[in-house]
Amino acid sequence: MSDLSKLNNLATQIRRDIVRMVHGVQSGHPGGSLGCTDYLVALYFNVMKYSNPFKMTGKGEDMFFLSNGHISPGWYATLARAGFFELNELSTFREINTRLQGHPATEENLPGVRVASGSLGQGLSVACGAALAKKIDGDPHHVFVLMGDGEQEEGQVWEAAMFAAHHKIDNLIATIDYNGQQIDGPVDEVMSLGDLAGKYESFGWDVLSCNGNNIQEIIDKLNIAKDRSGQGKPIVICMKTEMGKGVDFMEGSHKWHGIPPSDEDLENALNQLEETIGDY
Repeated sequence: MSDLSKLNNLATQIRRDIVRMVHGVQSGHPGGSLGCTDYLVALYFNVMKYSNPFKMTGKGEDMFFLSNGHISPGWYATLARAGFFELNELSTFREINTRLQGHPATEENLPGVRVASGSLGQGLSVACGAALAKKIDGDPHHVFVLMGDGEQEEGQVWEAAMFAAHHKIDNLIATIDYNGQQIDGPVDEVMSLGDLAGKYESFGWDVLSCNGNNIQEIIDKLNIAKDRSGQGKPIVICMKTEMGKGVDFMEGSHKWHGIPPSDEDLENALNQLEETIGDY
């Protein structure tokens, strides 16, 4: 899928999926999921080269790892819309014995999920391992990983950042969801990240930036990152997004990091998000 209007319509539909999933079980994380929807659509429906049916090994294809696993509603909806599993399975989100756990897990064998990501700070390490394995195997494909900005407060992230630069893992493309919010409040108040781009540069990374709520710009920057791979440096994109994007009363507020919408909230949200493809 490449038509920009179709991608934007798909993003709107996935945002509908997100608010309905979280409302249905009265549990989950809508804010970050809504903010990252455009990135996930750009990645899965334009940029990333992958096979379906799903291959756990990822050999001969691009791979993606979700580090900020709490935005699982957005990822699950994207995977379902991309055909990894039946769309109606979204209605089982966070229910007992579902494959769609609150944080992605591997025991349930959900297609598209290669690693559990309930604990923040671990995804970059996993992505480093997968990308290094591809280099050793002579596989020319890329490894993508998405992290949160609050997650940058985890020390393991910086160990992995040093590891990637030291080993010249230049087929690795990391993206940071930079919405400025985390569960306890604004990131700058909880623990300021300072000059995040400068820090990654000082660690030996090639750094890009983009508007994470503009699908065309995301596609362009991911393709630039791919073009700049193979030059001895891992690549990171600092992606500015809006928490709760698409639902006006959720936008920019950390309180929607991890609470579900009420019946009234859901109706309000769905009135703002036009059904474009069809609800599950």
